[in-house]
Amino acid sequence: MGWAVALHGGAGVPASLPTESRVHREAALHRILQIGVSAISANRSPLDVVELVVRELENCPHFNAGKGSVLTTNGTVEMEASIMDGNTKRCGAVSGVTSVVNPVSLARLVMEKTPHIYLAFDGAEAFARQQGVETADISHFITPENIERLKQAKEANRVQQDYVQPIKTEDQKQTTVDHESNTKLGTVGCVAVDGQGNLTAATSTGGLVNKMVGRIGDTPIIGAGTYANKYCAVSATGIGEVIMRETVARDVAAVMEYKGLGLKEAAAYIIHEVLPKGTAGLVAVSVAGEVAMPFNTPGMFRACATEDGFKEVAIWSSD
Repeated sequence: MGWAVALHGGAGVPASLPTESRVHREAALHRILQIGVSAISANRSPLDVVELVVRELENCPHFNAGKGSVLTTNGTVEMEASIMDGNTKRCGAVSGVTSVVNPVSLARLVMEKTPHIYLAFDGAEAFARQQGVETADISHFITPENIERLKQAKEANRVQQDYVQPIKTEDQKQTTVDHESNTKLGTVGCVAVDGQGNLTAATSTGGLVNKMVGRIGDTPIIGAGTYANKYCAVSATGIGEVIMRETVARDVAAVMEYKGLGLKEAAAYIIHEVLPKGTAGLVAVSVAGEVAMPFNTPGMFRACATEDGFKEVAIWSSD
């Protein structure tokens, strides 16, 4: 048994990316993974580690969370996040957050400072102000790239996932839109386990491009986008409606508990046998320090490290 950390920057990565877009995101994954490794190597609690890593991902404009959050149909941001401690099953979640710089930290405060699990919209914002967490003007979150992505989604009359999609012109011929303005790739998340088998998970997102105001995805739903217990910790990414229907994160743990499968087998079963192709991915760690990072989309930004020296930063299956 040893420690392990895994993180993701979203599933649904297209089969290829422009070099500049790929390099920026790979560099961010390398940097943020090292932050997580340093923290857990210094005996920070797994809960601290996943919060720290997800905060860094939220602060990176290249991913769809925090500063890089995509826009609703009204041109606003509505962010969501959750965090869970596997030993105690304590958890916290927020959604509809519009001004909080790091929603994952607000989710942790919900877990630790309230009798509840989930706060949303005005209530979550009021709690953030009460707790004195860092907030920012809406201009902090609304980037020119995301304004352009919303414009393209509206022109196509579609709700888009947080990765490149072809846009149909008036004559219905598909054209590929500018890659750099359309590669804010994904929900972010982190899972961690320490040498004593303490498991934690955290997930954060801006949701879908052109989503309806008030839409809530899988990220803050305990058991769907995030789950941790004494067997494993899971953070999922992909099409939220699919992940919610299949309770993806909880099902990985359930398959381990009730069918006796190992982490890799359980995670692969849920992603490749239960979910429709092209819809999701996840990162997970087990109590024994194993790591699984399956996905059924063309690619998924992901990274992991274990106490025995294994390290991986990858996008596509062949990496």
